[in-house]
This record gives sequence, C-alpha cells and structure tokens, in this order.
Amino acid sequence: MDMGIKGKTAIVTAASKGIGFAIANRLYSEGAKLAICSRSGENISAAARKISDKGDILALPCDVTDYSSIKDFVSRVRSELGPISILVNNAGGPPAGYFEDFDDEAWLRAFELNFLSAVRAIREVLPDMKANHWGRIVNMTSVSVKQPIDNLILSNSIRLALIGMAKTLSNQLAPLGITINNIATGLTKTQRIENLAMRKSTETGIPIDDVLKNMVSDVPMKRFARPVEIADAVLFLVSEIASYITGITLQVDGGYVKFVL
Repeated sequence: MDMGIKGKTAIVTAASKGIGFAIANRLYSEGAKLAICSRSGENISAAARKISDKGDILALPCDVTDYSSIKDFVSRVRSELGPISILVNNAGGPPAGYFEDFDDEAWLRAFELNFLSAVRAIREVLPDMKANHWGRIVNMTSVSVKQPIDNLILSNSIRLALIGMAKTLSNQLAPLGITINNIATGLTKTQRIENLAMRKSTETGIPIDDVLKNMVSDVPMKRFARPVEIADAVLFLVSEIASYITGITLQVDGGYVKFVL
C-alpha cells in the first residue's frame, strides 16, 4: 500500500535507539527522505548505518533541550533535504520518582525535555508545512497522559501540557492541511523500561525478571510492545491515509489503559 510519504522530508528526533529508531526505520522503508538526531553524534551515525548503507540519511547530533541546537538541526535538514513535511517529536522520559524527590530544577528540566522540545521543533518546521499546505506532526508521549503512573509524577504532569498544546494547535492548523496527533505509548521493550525495572528492583529487592513480569501483569496482552508496533502507528498517522485524523491521542498499549474514552 502506498502511504503517500515517498520523497517527503521527515524528521525523527531521539532516533538512535528504541522507539525513535524503529520509527525512523519505518519511515525510511516507505521512501521518506530521512533526517534523524540524538545527543550523541556517534550513536546517531551508527543508527543511520543500521537503517541504510547508502549514506542517504542525514544523521546529526542535536540536544532537543537546547533551542539553538534544534534551530541548527532543522536549518541543516532544510538545506540538504528540502522543506520539512513530517515531524516526529520524540525524547527520553524524565526520571522516575515521587513529589518529594524533585526540586524546581528537576521540574524545569522535565519541562524542557518533554514539552518545550516539541514546541520549539514545531515552531521551526511550520513555515515549510504552511507554505506547502501539507504537514504531519506526531508527538511521542506516554499512556501516563490517560492513566497516571504512580512513581512518574514528572511524566504524568509535563506530558499533559503537550497534549493540551497539540489539541489546541491541531484546530488552528487543520484548515492548512496540517495534522498534529500524539501517540501514547504503553509498556514497550526499550532501555527505559529496563532502567525503570532496575530502579524498582533496587528499591524493593524484587529480582528484575519478576519486576518485568509484574509490569505486564496489568496489560491484557500480557507482554511488552515491540518498538516496531509503535512505529507502525506513527507511519499510519503521518500517511495520506490518515488525512482526516487530527488532534487525537492514540494509545498503543495492548489494552493497558482502562478508560472507555
């Protein structure tokens, strides 16, 4: 099936591993002109080589918490690959913990990582999308925006701001042929899950394998998602097939979220 993104310039941030890498790989396989970034130039170059040995992927270091870094990255993409049509905002999550664990600086770091990074990237690519009357923006977030997770107070709080911004902006951009949606990922087998499980194991003394089993006990499918399953949902939302879908937060969670709507 032709997804309608062949030849379109796509940006995926934080794409050196995990979900970001899977998304980048999927968009490239559908013919998008791909630009990817992460904080480590070495890691993102290695990721590009894993996706393609043709040297046709623009892979650059970029710190998404630094606005000047985002500006430089988008400018380079535009210069080398042309106007940006697709933006996938991805970033690591803030640290786990409870209210008493975090001072103002921790809250501000989480705000920059999981909210301002998306705001700034969107601001930089919108002129291209508006000029072409076509654009797709997908923000990667967490099921915590629909069902808060007990020890992730930073994530539960900051990510909701992103949802509010995206919904408001989707209404403003819809007449211009630009959609903006969010993917709320469930428990996915990535390094972050391993880190969270290790923290839980250390705190409780429960073996890490048992912690991982306990994590998925509340998932009706009784397993973690594979990153490619998240990537397929992103591919759908950035495609022509999803041209009438905007302003939604789609959970890809194996049934984890218990709410009806």
